[in-house]
Amino acid sequence: MNTSTAPDIAPMRRPAASLFATAHDMIVPFGAGLAVGLVSGRADVERLGNKGARLVEMAALGIPVPPGFVIAAEAGHGLGADDALPAGLLKRIDDAVLALERQAGGRFGDGDRPLLLSVRSGAAVSMPGMMDSILNLGLNDRTVQGLASSSGDARFAYDCYRRLVQCFGCVVMGVPGHRFEALLDEYKEERGLQRDGELTAEDWRSLMPRFLRLVETRCGRPFPQDPAEQLRLAVAAVFRSWMNPRAVAFRALHDVPEDLGTAVTVQAMVFGNRGPESGTGVLFTRDPSTGAPGLCGEFLADAQGEDVVSGTCDPDPLSASQPNPDRSMERRMPAVHAELCRVAERLEQAFGDMQDIEFTVDGGRLFILQSRSGKRSSEAAVRIAVDMAEEGIISRDEAVRRVDPQALDELLRPTLTPEALAAAIATGLPASPGAATGRAAFTTEDALRLARGGAPVILCRPETSPEDIHGMQAAVGIVTARGGFTSHAATVARGMGRPCVCGARGLRIDLEEGVMRAGEVTVRTGDLLTIDGSNGAVVLGTAALQRPAPDGATARLLDWAREYGVGLAAD
Repeated sequence: MNTSTAPDIAPMRRPAASLFATAHDMIVPFGAGLAVGLVSGRADVERLGNKGARLVEMAALGIPVPPGFVIAAEAGHGLGADDALPAGLLKRIDDAVLALERQAGGRFGDGDRPLLLSVRSGAAVSMPGMMDSILNLGLNDRTVQGLASSSGDARFAYDCYRRLVQCFGCVVMGVPGHRFEALLDEYKEERGLQRDGELTAEDWRSLMPRFLRLVETRCGRPFPQDPAEQLRLAVAAVFRSWMNPRAVAFRALHDVPEDLGTAVTVQAMVFGNRGPESGTGVLFTRDPSTGAPGLCGEFLADAQGEDVVSGTCDPDPLSASQPNPDRSMERRMPAVHAELCRVAERLEQAFGDMQDIEFTVDGGRLFILQSRSGKRSSEAAVRIAVDMAEEGIISRDEAVRRVDPQALDELLRPTLTPEALAAAIATGLPASPGAATGRAAFTTEDALRLARGGAPVILCRPETSPEDIHGMQAAVGIVTARGGFTSHAATVARGMGRPCVCGARGLRIDLEEGVMRAGEVTVRTGDLLTIDGSNGAVVLGTAALQRPAPDGATARLLDWAREYGVGLAAD
């Protein structure tokens, strides 16, 4: 088992106590744990998934989470061939939505002040990007006008509507995502626009009929205008995503039991795309590559969460201590940034581990959407365990047991020599450490073909998506031209223990031609590349490597292992 997945497996043990009075209830509202502290028990992770259980626990702590409820994983086990939800479950969902409306102050499907919902997957083991989520549910041709009126921002309202149709069309109705992107690119070309952010309210309003026609033409039925039908179909689709090919491949790679299933979380929407005082981001409470203390994250103003984790946008820094400080969240929203720092510290203390936190700022208000034990490199795993023991958060014995013995072996992975680094054709973010040499592949199909022929592969993509999981699994290293260290590529690579370089902006990858360019250098499928995920370097051909010496954290952990009689591979 890879070091970085260990923290996600540990919480699966059944708790001695439960936060719920009705353990067999399929619907659990976040407020179910408000009267019970975390000392007396933990939410049932196997039933509610890691995401849902943490949301319930964070609500109990008073952390600002959008109100919502969790549909337990077993509710999806009995879905028939038509994916129809049982009538009894539908009634319970309706009741839970009514209670959610009272909390959120809006009405689902209302034409004047509509409440929008998100429906997200969440298994007991973190599977980043492998299953589906659907946002902005409840919008239709009528309620979008109500959202425009109540928010005072028609551009925001129609942006949310097109996001819903695009996501729902892909996930629920099976319309290929690239068809929506082609329509959007075609429209921008007609208008002479370069970026999505340049589209006005009237542009989005004009584009919507094209999106809706695409859905009806491809599916033989229109996009559902009934919000209740949208919610029913979305919940069934998220349950169904447990068995999609990328999720199946991920479980096989990480030995995740097939019968766990996914829970489904339904929440009131909060909006990071509501203007310059809004935004979305992802942070780690410690550096996931090195383990260094301090918040490490990315932020994107006027955006929704998928814009950050997909890697399609280059986000801005979280803190002013990072590069481009003037664009950082800390400079733009100092008060919200300070609150986020306090919340992050509290969550790390409460859950006793480095946290991976997703958050949204809606009109200056902070909301936490998820907090989980963060995936980390082997180097980070050792340092975090040692630092937390020395800070008194965990015991030394626990620190030793948290580190997979393979981690110490991985710490001895070679890195590029200084001379080899100087020959780099491009440099990006050091997203997952270690050096690797292999044949360049620009598609999952080419990566699998080369790997089957016995060649090590470096998968090079503009950005990765969950559909690239097979190619990432076949590769010895991964490079992306876009995205940050919280992107899909970086997160999955750390989980797999693959060296990864993200956001190498000097690279231009032409998928149609099958080449990658870096200035005057052209790399073709099958050419040799060497990457160093510890330094962010991409080098043409093979390169000289050096083996690093163990650092002080590794030495201390080995001393503790001997003290507690635990054998570690490097000892």
